[in-house]
Amino acid sequence: MPNKKKGSELTPDYSELFSNMPLPRLIIQPGEQAQYLVILANAQALKYFDRSEDQLIGKDIREFLDDENVRHFLQSFTVCISRKKAVSIQSLPTIPGGMRVYGFWINPIMNEQGDVVALDLLGQLDVKDHSILQRERDDAVSLLASIFEVSEVGIIVTDHTGLIVRVNDSFVRTYGWTRDELINVDFTELVTHDERERARINHKKFISVGVRSSGEIKMIRKDGSIANVLFTSATLELSQNRKFLVTTFMDITLRKQMEQSLRYAKEQADSANRAKSAFLANMSHELRTPLNAIIGFSEMMMKETFGSLGSPKYKEYLGDVHLSAEHLLEIINEVLDMSKIEAGRLELLEEEVDLRELISSVVRMMASRIFSGDTEIKTEIMPTLPKMWADHRLMRQMLINLMTNAIKFSPNGGLIVVFADVLPDGRLQVTIKDQGIGIEKHKIQQALEPFGQVSEKPEKRDLRYQGTGLGLPLSKAMAELHDGVLEIESEPGVGTTVFLTFPSYRVISKKEKQTGSQKIAENKA
Repeated sequence: MPNKKKGSELTPDYSELFSNMPLPRLIIQPGEQAQYLVILANAQALKYFDRSEDQLIGKDIREFLDDENVRHFLQSFTVCISRKKAVSIQSLPTIPGGMRVYGFWINPIMNEQGDVVALDLLGQLDVKDHSILQRERDDAVSLLASIFEVSEVGIIVTDHTGLIVRVNDSFVRTYGWTRDELINVDFTELVTHDERERARINHKKFISVGVRSSGEIKMIRKDGSIANVLFTSATLELSQNRKFLVTTFMDITLRKQMEQSLRYAKEQADSANRAKSAFLANMSHELRTPLNAIIGFSEMMMKETFGSLGSPKYKEYLGDVHLSAEHLLEIINEVLDMSKIEAGRLELLEEEVDLRELISSVVRMMASRIFSGDTEIKTEIMPTLPKMWADHRLMRQMLINLMTNAIKFSPNGGLIVVFADVLPDGRLQVTIKDQGIGIEKHKIQQALEPFGQVSEKPEKRDLRYQGTGLGLPLSKAMAELHDGVLEIESEPGVGTTVFLTFPSYRVISKKEKQTGSQKIAENKA
């Protein structure tokens, strides 16, 4: 290249050679304020820097290079100008564009006085092997081959544009496509239409930022069916800043189908449970009316309201009928109460309840039911026990249920103690303690579930212990309707203690002027 100041002064032959040579070439002119302006650029240079002629000619290199490359070039320019000798930039960082080079020769262009007036930049390739880039790309990806071929998880590798460059056997087997059908194909072609745009955006983000990500996506099999897939993507960066995205795929279609089946089964079970609760809640009249008639008529016959029955055997049978009907009514009432609670149809009828008097009346009633005089019921009630705001019927039912259980499971000569007092934090607590057979710790939760009998087998169950298994669950549910809690402590062979604890705002103090309903409304608000 002749030592000329202006690129326009080149002879036509040299200009044509400059423009058409197969390597990128630039003529740079040093300017004021350490500027380096491009005054000539051939076609390969435009391709290499991925710029048009207007974007290069007359522009300082800082305008089209990133900071790292600018520093690289400026250092080399300084050395070239100061030494007035050619220098080489080796392993130049990658510059966006369709072409790749492995460095530049920088030659000084000097005037007659020996001053450097321009710099000639000529790209250099590896003269030993012009296909080294392709070979390095293949070699780098082939390092994954051993993992690819033994893995039962589908794996594909995509380049920065989203084209598939590698795919393993497991992916081919799982989704039915052949390698020839996949290589150099945009990976989004395998994704369902509704997710392609999202997949394309994510791919670009993953490969540019280098983040590791995972998620679910729907893919198309060769036969057209849709597969639910769990994917994990990681960026692989090779030499010359070349990036690939390695993505693993795990088919979870069966799992998703099972989830849907389980969800559907749960919805069906919930629907059936709601229907059951609604049905039982509406059966009160139909079940109670005939039982009331049986009880009423049998009582009249036992009392011989309309005259003598004759044989005393009839009276014995009527006693059995009456007892059985009362037992059946008790069971039905428990089932109906539980169904109303489950259906959310049991409402509290709240009023002032004298708990001291209520406990005493229930204890008297329970004592009359103990045919053997060996079992004793004792009360230890706080002398100044305040009244509480609650549903009288439900409070009574809770006490009856818990004391019935204590009597039922207590041995002859056992002692049952009923405590009632106000705790230091203001809550009101009723405790029923027995010396019965007790419950194993791991079975306490089972006993609190509806119909949760803890006996081993129904046919081996002691007749005294038979029932619906609703006494404890009903008491627990009724306590919770009052925002209270029911807790059990028990040890086999020692006995059971049941704690009923109610919030302080249900306790009615003598000094309080506001009613219980106002307190409860404020608490719930």
